[in-house]
Amino acid sequence: MLFNSLVFPLFFAVVYLLLRLLPGRGRKPLLLAASYAFYAYWDWRFLSLILLSTAVDYLCGRMLERSDGGRRRWVVASVLVNLSILGTFKYLGFFVGEFAALLGQLGLPASLPVLKLVLPVGLSFYTFQSMGYTIDVHRGKLKACRNPLDFALFVAFFPQLVAGPIERAGRLLPQLQRPRQITRSDMAEGAQLVLWGYFKKLFVADNLAGLVQRVFEGEPGATSGWLVLLAAYAFSWQLYCDFSGYTDIARGLARMMGVELTINFRLPFFASGPRDLWRRWHVSLSGWLRDYLYIPLGGNRRGRLRSHVAMMVTMVLGGLWHGASWTFAIWGLYHGLALLAQRLAPAWRSGPATRVLAIVAMFHVTVFGFLIFRAHDLAHVVSLLTTLLTSFAPRAGDGAALIQLCALVAVPLFVEIVQYLRGEDLNLLIRLPAPAQAALSTALILAIVVLGSTHGQKFIYFQF
Repeated sequence: MLFNSLVFPLFFAVVYLLLRLLPGRGRKPLLLAASYAFYAYWDWRFLSLILLSTAVDYLCGRMLERSDGGRRRWVVASVLVNLSILGTFKYLGFFVGEFAALLGQLGLPASLPVLKLVLPVGLSFYTFQSMGYTIDVHRGKLKACRNPLDFALFVAFFPQLVAGPIERAGRLLPQLQRPRQITRSDMAEGAQLVLWGYFKKLFVADNLAGLVQRVFEGEPGATSGWLVLLAAYAFSWQLYCDFSGYTDIARGLARMMGVELTINFRLPFFASGPRDLWRRWHVSLSGWLRDYLYIPLGGNRRGRLRSHVAMMVTMVLGGLWHGASWTFAIWGLYHGLALLAQRLAPAWRSGPATRVLAIVAMFHVTVFGFLIFRAHDLAHVVSLLTTLLTSFAPRAGDGAALIQLCALVAVPLFVEIVQYLRGEDLNLLIRLPAPAQAALSTALILAIVVLGSTHGQKFIYFQF
């Protein structure tokens, strides 16, 4: 079920009303049933994968707590099951196809089965979340959850089920286990987050989609290099407002139900360097990769060379987390090389002017990475770069694209500039005085209703 579908507001209104009316004991079963219904609305058959991941990790967690010896086999079982699910549906078809192509190039044609498996929505998110729980129990960071209902709700909690944030069990489980007191502040601040998220998705991201598709889905060489640059800017903002918009809606819905989700974006376009970017962009994934992949690979504990290798492996696998494509792997490698360059570069003193220059430079490093991210394949990347470097002069009509881009990103950019200048106050909007909040809400609603997209486009990260 899409947050921006016509059926979702009715679905949430019914769930929320029942949640307020039911006594405490009935709320968890209601939320779990609602979460499964939310997911089954897309395709009920893939509920079996959520149930499998939930059952395996619940069992592994309990066995880890009971076992005196041989604990390692239970965490290995959890990792193998979750990665097998992820690998089968997300990567198997890609690697079978690539292997067949390699054999063909070597003069060894092979008749391998063509696998076209449907990628279950949210698979990359809930498998990482569930697997992270088992690893934390194995490390002794938290006790195993004894109530299967609590654990099932932790895995399937519908606001963040299909596109995160990827929650840690130590943070989310206690909130779901204890009775939730929903205050007026929760309702008001949650509703403001939801509205801001819908604005970013429906007004900004979906309206930028036309410019992005015009270039990235158009004929090679049919556009100017200037328009390629604008489309790269547009896609960066489209992806950011689409994904952070989803997160804002998810956080707002959860807040209205008395649950606080992780902040997943911390003004990423104000990053002053590669390391700073990954403290701000998709924070829950970058933190997961750091704690469950980079550190186990050696982290910073086994010498500089081992640390560099661990970082590069982590970034490439982080790129592949987004999908089975060489462009995602190259995107991860690109950011790994940027992090490596920052590590090897000499330290420099930062003042206001140099910080502004660093932010502008890092923004363009990020934009170039997203050009790779959005391209269909490596040949497409080369084609776009060739156009950008050899045919830059604007053509008739390109000025309208610039005006459209500026008009659509003006509001979120202004808000984030104010947030950044006020000590990166991410809660600025929900702490405005009541009259200002009412005026802002009215303006956002008018923008969404009058100028927002009505096509119900999927959130971009649903495909990952």
